[in-house]
Amino acid sequence: MLLLALLIPLGIAASIFMALLIRSAMARGALPKAEALVLGAITNFFDTLGIGSFAPTMAWFKFRRLLPDRLIPCTMLVGHTPPSMTQGIIFLILLGVFVDPVLLVGCVLALLLGGIFGAPLVVQSRVWIIQLIVGISLLVAAGFYGLANLNLMPGGGTATSLPLTLMIVAIVANFIFGLLLNYGVGNYAPSLAMFSLMGMDPRMSFPIMAAGAGMAGAAAGIRHIKYGEIDLKLALGLTIGGIPAVFVAAFIVKEMPLATLRWLVLVVVLYAGLVMLRSALGGRRDEQKLTPEAAAGPV
Repeated sequence: MLLLALLIPLGIAASIFMALLIRSAMARGALPKAEALVLGAITNFFDTLGIGSFAPTMAWFKFRRLLPDRLIPCTMLVGHTPPSMTQGIIFLILLGVFVDPVLLVGCVLALLLGGIFGAPLVVQSRVWIIQLIVGISLLVAAGFYGLANLNLMPGGGTATSLPLTLMIVAIVANFIFGLLLNYGVGNYAPSLAMFSLMGMDPRMSFPIMAAGAGMAGAAAGIRHIKYGEIDLKLALGLTIGGIPAVFVAAFIVKEMPLATLRWLVLVVVLYAGLVMLRSALGGRRDEQKLTPEAAAGPV
């Protein structure tokens, strides 16, 4: 019953989001770019495996200079949201039935609320400091998880639920992950690290993190479509190229041997931590270029 309580609103939100995106594209005569179709397929395939799509997409956009920097975040968010919602629906159907429903619903709602409440905080914070803290935390988590994979310390498991204390910790953590979405910090790597170290089967993380990311992305993406501050040709290409790739990768995750998946989690968390540290250092350099008065204030 609780699973349907997530599937139905997620399906409705996905339909509304796609309708708005297509209607906006038709009104402006925007057709998907072939380059964006390929990019969407590749990045969303690996996103479904837990690696994430924002960092490689941003890197390609900047390398190819496909659009102004100010349009990159909103274009990525809008373009990658329908594939993320597709991931959420698929993983809820394939794996959601195996996850404790209280844990599943609690974490998804916490992530959504964190995304909503975190938006006003961005203007009051130095983003690079947040990224630095998260990057270091992910690298530490990757180290512990690597030791667990080598059987040098307890970790990992096949659980589909958590004890009450850990469940509360996980729900609170997902609220924080939702806040961090507003700083460009994806929730996939932190979720994979946390649930795996708590002893859960890594596969059980996918319904939680994909459904939550889809709902949070839809809430923000609909506003960006209405504002029009996006490149619709690129966003549409990411969406159309990404959705079929999600179906292929989702079944790979479902059938992947648990030992292989655990090492994939380690790679994902390590990669995300390094990317986050790089972003933090870049943000710090940009801040140092400001005048002392500007640098003293929030970024």
